[in-house]
Amino acid sequence: MKNFYVSTSIPYVNGEPHLGHAMEFVMADVLARKARLDGHNVFFSTGTDEHGGKIAEKASEMGISSKQLADNMSAKFHDLAKKLNISNDIFIRTTDESHEKAASEIWNNLKDDIYKSEYEGWYCTGCESFVSDEEVKANNGTCPDHDRKYEKLKEENYFFKLSKYTEAIQDAIEKSHFEVIPSAKRNEVLNVIKDGLDDISISRPKDKIEWGIAVPGDDSQVMYVWFEALMNYITGLGYPNGQNFEDFWPANVQVIGKDIIRFHAAIWPAMLMGLNLPLPEKLYVHGFINVDGQKMSKSLGNRVDPFEVIEKYGTDGFRYFFLKHIPSYNDGDFSWDAIEAAYNSELANELGNAVSRTAAMISRYQDGEIGNLPSPDINPQKYNQDLENCRFDRALEEIWQHVRGLNQYIEQQQPWSVAKTDDKEKLQQILAHQVAVLLEIAKLLEPFLPDTSAKINQVFKSGKIQVIDGTLFPKKED
Repeated sequence: MKNFYVSTSIPYVNGEPHLGHAMEFVMADVLARKARLDGHNVFFSTGTDEHGGKIAEKASEMGISSKQLADNMSAKFHDLAKKLNISNDIFIRTTDESHEKAASEIWNNLKDDIYKSEYEGWYCTGCESFVSDEEVKANNGTCPDHDRKYEKLKEENYFFKLSKYTEAIQDAIEKSHFEVIPSAKRNEVLNVIKDGLDDISISRPKDKIEWGIAVPGDDSQVMYVWFEALMNYITGLGYPNGQNFEDFWPANVQVIGKDIIRFHAAIWPAMLMGLNLPLPEKLYVHGFINVDGQKMSKSLGNRVDPFEVIEKYGTDGFRYFFLKHIPSYNDGDFSWDAIEAAYNSELANELGNAVSRTAAMISRYQDGEIGNLPSPDINPQKYNQDLENCRFDRALEEIWQHVRGLNQYIEQQQPWSVAKTDDKEKLQQILAHQVAVLLEIAKLLEPFLPDTSAKINQVFKSGKIQVIDGTLFPKKED
């Protein structure tokens, strides 16, 4: 039995959960569920990133403590994962005592690559990061993502020797020891690395940002939020001596959004090299979700609440749309019209009707008895390859070709017409073929739409039609 470790990035709790968070949860869940079906021993990690200046600033505005804000917001992400039927083994919070303790150990174990120096540069509180003079100039002194002026800061901070690992990281990516997919993102990372990586500031003075993990041996500094947040992928496994860490590191797949690729494809590998740990096998980088063709933003007021989508279309309706209709390797677009069309034409009409018609005909013509099933001629090779490459959209399209093929088969064979003849054997063969294909479709769907897969199995698997409560795809009408 092979061990398989998959992780999501951990959302920052300064804002409400959005569609991108939900999609990433679901993508990683598909990989975890598929690995379990393949007989692997799986560990699936997600959670929340909870330190830093933005949290402290927002908590202060609200008149509550930073920990209170982190608790409130983390609960929303935890709830979102539950609503989406995410099968994670751990929900790590960077305010967990175990994470904070392990983060200090990691810092100490990296001490040969850490030094103290003075830094002067432009800083964005919204991004919680320093930016280059060129970026400040290009944006006319104002961060476009947060609509706030960059601040000129001069501080004494701790630095990490990222430059030391430039060639080693480049080599690992080029030789696919550390695979970055899709290839466009791999090329993007290599472009950044080719000019050399600069050493990076990894702490802030405590008098500027109090809400963070103290630097070991120096209470005047706290760890930079994004630096200690990256550590969650091993602290959640019980680094340095936990059994899960022994069993599951390195990660098989880490799932992240394209906005944090530099942290995960350059800084995180360097940290692991500094700890003498192997790199993750694969980094899958997904795109963004626009709404009605426009980027989601507060100013446009076009934010869509993932809970609202789940409430209307159900968990599997949500999962289906974001896995199939958002391109796995590019940015995608959400609209209420698009999800309505996909729900009606593909889920309810194509798959839902195939299930209900097949069950109804067997109940009517064969008293619910299904009879002997043939082996369906479905080769999962391409489907498996698509999932190996995190092409969720293509894998689902592969399944849907079988769904459409089954509907064509039903129309061509017309079992309702055969039922009017005395050829009961032919009728049984036709209906048994329909059931065999549906059970195979259910098997392929299990990582994507676990509830739907279970319902199809419930209807047909016992050999006699079992009625399920409600419909295959419940939807809340306006």
